[in-house]
Amino acid sequence: MAEEVKKSEECEHDCESCKENCPSREGMKAPMNKHSDIKKVVAVVSGKGGVGKSLVTGMLAVSLQKMGKTVAVLDADITGPSIPKMFGLTEKVKSGRVGIIPGETKTGIEVMSINLILDNEDDPVIWRGPVVTSVLQQFWSDVVWGEIDCMLVDLPPGTGDAPLTVFQALPLDGIIIVASPQELVSVIVKKAANMARQMDIPILGIVENMSYYECPDCHKRHSIFGESHVDEIAEKYLIKNVAKIPIDSNLAKLCDNGKIEENKADYLEGMAKMLAKPKKTQE
Repeated sequence: MAEEVKKSEECEHDCESCKENCPSREGMKAPMNKHSDIKKVVAVVSGKGGVGKSLVTGMLAVSLQKMGKTVAVLDADITGPSIPKMFGLTEKVKSGRVGIIPGETKTGIEVMSINLILDNEDDPVIWRGPVVTSVLQQFWSDVVWGEIDCMLVDLPPGTGDAPLTVFQALPLDGIIIVASPQELVSVIVKKAANMARQMDIPILGIVENMSYYECPDCHKRHSIFGESHVDEIAEKYLIKNVAKIPIDSNLAKLCDNGKIEENKADYLEGMAKMLAKPKKTQE
């Protein structure tokens, strides 16, 4: 992996004169590792940071695994990875004879993240876009994923290099958009939705995180961050699958302690059941 990163840094990205069969050529799908068989690939995206995109990715992975599906998480947030922390993964990945062996959580979810490669997980990743692009492609092509029913790709926020790379290089079956209730966020969500539409990627669902707070005593719901707009957005973009996650301190505690797999909340059960269906019926 280190040698590939070095090559990426030296790359001048002049594809016309380059003899390398590099998947960074615009429009070229990155080849899947020949020892991998991934049946469905779904990206989890957001228009801005801090809305709980990685939380949704982790919760969906856990729900799918509990349904008996083989699940993998490709952490595409290279500069701000949080998936290993959420699952309590600290052991570094190793290279085998046929490729990189991904990390594995306690319940058997496969994970690949930049933090499982770095010597020190606290080291900042200060790379330009082309290097990030190359590493993402290697996470797909060089990792021995094995037989996977559903891979979830945790993308960084926005519509920059990393999301564009995943949209172009990976065989996405669809995306799930994560948002929060603020009205400003709805504008940003529309950008992510429009990007998916322009690139002909199906929008499978939308999740509103921090949707409300339910008082543990009276069970009354309070809209701490404003009234929800997720149903309006879903209707506008014809998104059939909608889920809402409340402000839940237990979820935050589980993530901080690396125990997301112990989550018993069923906020995303319907969304997970949709992803568990065969491609033709998942909508």
